[in-house]
Amino acid sequence: MDKLLTLVPRQPGYTHEDAASRMLGLLERAAKAGAWAVDLPARHFTWTAQLATLLDIAPSAVPSFEDALAFYAPESRVLMAGAFEACMEHGTPFDEEAQVIASGGRVLWMRCLGEALRDASGEVVRIQGILHDLTDKRKAEQDALRLTMRLSTTLASIADAFATLDMEGRFTYVNPESERLLRRKSRDLLGQTLWQAMNANRGGRLRREVRLALVNGQPVEFEEFYAELGKWLELRAYPFEEGLAVYFRDITERKAAKDEIEHLAFYDALTQLPNRQLLMDRLQSALACSADHSRIGALMFIDLDHFKVLNDTLGHSKGDLLLQKVASRLTACVRHNDTVARLGGDEFVVLLEDQGENPETAIAGTRVVGEKILAALSEPYDLVGHEHHATCSIGITFFSQQQEGIGDLLKQADLAMYGAKAASRNTLCFFDPEMQAAATANAAINVELRQGLRNKDFVLHYQPQVGNEGHMVGAEALVRWRHPQRGLVFPDEFISQAEESGLILPLGKWVLDTACAQLAAWALRPETHKLSIAVNVSVRQFRHPDFVEMVMAAIDEAGVSAHRLKLELTESLLASNIEVTIAKMGILKKAGVTLSIDDFGMGYSALSYLKHLPLDQLKIDRSFVKDVLTDPNDAAIARTIIGLAQSLGLGVMAEGVETEAQREFLVRYGCGCYQGYLFCKALPIDELEAFMRSMRV
Repeated sequence: MDKLLTLVPRQPGYTHEDAASRMLGLLERAAKAGAWAVDLPARHFTWTAQLATLLDIAPSAVPSFEDALAFYAPESRVLMAGAFEACMEHGTPFDEEAQVIASGGRVLWMRCLGEALRDASGEVVRIQGILHDLTDKRKAEQDALRLTMRLSTTLASIADAFATLDMEGRFTYVNPESERLLRRKSRDLLGQTLWQAMNANRGGRLRREVRLALVNGQPVEFEEFYAELGKWLELRAYPFEEGLAVYFRDITERKAAKDEIEHLAFYDALTQLPNRQLLMDRLQSALACSADHSRIGALMFIDLDHFKVLNDTLGHSKGDLLLQKVASRLTACVRHNDTVARLGGDEFVVLLEDQGENPETAIAGTRVVGEKILAALSEPYDLVGHEHHATCSIGITFFSQQQEGIGDLLKQADLAMYGAKAASRNTLCFFDPEMQAAATANAAINVELRQGLRNKDFVLHYQPQVGNEGHMVGAEALVRWRHPQRGLVFPDEFISQAEESGLILPLGKWVLDTACAQLAAWALRPETHKLSIAVNVSVRQFRHPDFVEMVMAAIDEAGVSAHRLKLELTESLLASNIEVTIAKMGILKKAGVTLSIDDFGMGYSALSYLKHLPLDQLKIDRSFVKDVLTDPNDAAIARTIIGLAQSLGLGVMAEGVETEAQREFLVRYGCGCYQGYLFCKALPIDELEAFMRSMRV
């Protein structure tokens, strides 16, 4: 106030004290507040003119302390008397809301603030404060409350579920019908987003539609099925100033009636499989999707062998029952997004979408499905007490970016099916000549792999792993194939085929057993007994039900310490069944096995899961190490992986280190172990041990 007054030139006729008093009066009137003071120990009470006006008394009135206290309503008087006494005796400030009765009988709500002033000795000599009129504010709040209650009563009585959302999509109000429909109490819903309450995908349609309404300020209306509720809901969202008003309606019964009509039009009445019309629709969509995304799809034409004989001997009822059982088995052999259709009679079609972009991969994957179908359909059938054995012939064609029509594809698959029947029945036949050649080549590789396993044509090479001090701490076991005609074959030429064919299981077991045997040999020598061996584990190996038992058996049979064995797992393990993955890793970790994520940063790692994995190490992929000195992005990724590992308490191994400059970069940011040509390439065991002697391991 003093600083403000110094800006005003002194004028004759009034003093700074006059100006300050008048300015205080203006502030009080603007704020609907008045000041007061009590001088002690006399309890002499003074107040400003504005406070006197608020209390409907003359500004010249000089009330006693007791008179001033009497203005408080009886229900507030005890509270305020206690506040005054505490302030006078102990200097305790107060800030209370209380009712005050003015001279004319008006009841006012006041905010009462007070503080103590002390003399040089610390004694309280004065209490001063203000009364702030809150009556209008209180009335507005009560009016708003009454309006809210009336609105709540109205909304609670409507038949539809109704809710309001804020600008972030969070519930601010739900009516009882919403609680019933969503199966949640309002206290659990308020503050949650609509998609959280619906257990809907954050990137799903519900969130997109709500965001669209909020951003564009335009109503939206849509319907969607929510598995958590087991219901189809129609949702209508209307923007208003503070967010959205949303109506929900259960349309499950209406959808069921509509679906039943559609089912009759698009599904086979006997088997409940898609009929020819629905197959044509899905095949048309699959062709378009395949062309747009350069993915390969497969079409299988399946015909039961000797079905007519069954109909002629046991009757059509038994034939119909067989067709139903065949339909069930076919459905169990494919993915949920594939299509199994019945064209009529004993003819079925299987549509396999997205078999990859590589022809060899597409052939291998489709062959696996075809062989699975052959095996499933050849199992005995119980036809009401009669055991029946059946087989089928399968014709397969592929589609990708070529422009065959639907009819042409069905003809190709049909011709291939007749080729299967001509061959021997109970088999499959590929139509496409180029893909047939690739399938034949893959089959030949499978035969050679089996022969290689029988003939023990595989060998392990070991690449040293080196610590910061330059000492070898272990080695990675890398399999090589000593092919009788092609010479030494590296893993990238046969591992994927072994994975697809299932031969990775016996091959992986051999690698594990051989590595453990080498650990046992090293354990007998003082200079090597602390070394570890890292073994790569494929997804198919890890997913095998007996994988953990196989690892522990290899360790036990070799008689080695489990912590000397390191399993390098691929990131793709985290793409699905994460709970099973964590459980298996936990068992291995508890047994002492060291666990590492191989080629970290190249696969499927979800950081939300990473903290739950019982890991020991992250391994930086060679692709990031290669250009770590020239590519800022690779450098940033490498630093990030190292920092992430450090924050999680994990070790870090960098592979593909080829230069001292790369190693120095990695050392600078905290990497602990290295592997690459800077130190040594992968070597047979005798050459590795010569290398170790040169390092004086």
